[in-house]
Amino acid sequence: MTRKLDGALSLAIATLLASQAGAQVHPEKPIYAYEKCYGVAKQAMNDCFFSGNSCAGTVMSDREPGAWIYLPKGSCSKLSGGGTEPPKNQ
Repeated sequence: MTRKLDGALSLAIATLLASQAGAQVHPEKPIYAYEKCYGVAKQAMNDCFFSGNSCAGTVMSDREPGAWIYLPKGSCSKLSGGGTEPPKNQ
C-alpha cells in the first residue's frame, strides 16, 4: 500500500510541476510611465515573450537582443546596448 501511495504522490507532484512549467507568465504592465527596453535583460529576468521564448523570465543568457524589460520612460537610452525598438530580425 505504501508503494501505491508513494507512486501516487510522486505522480501528483510531477503533474503539478509540469503544469507550472508549461504555464506562460505575462507580467503586469507597470503603473508608472514606462518603455520597453530591448537588449539589456539579464538571464531569466525578461518581461517579455518573443519568437525565441514563450514567456517572461525565460531568456537563457544576458542581453538577448529580442528580450525586453519594462523601465521608467526615458531610462533605456541611458543603458549601454539598450534600445526601445525590437531588433529587425525578431
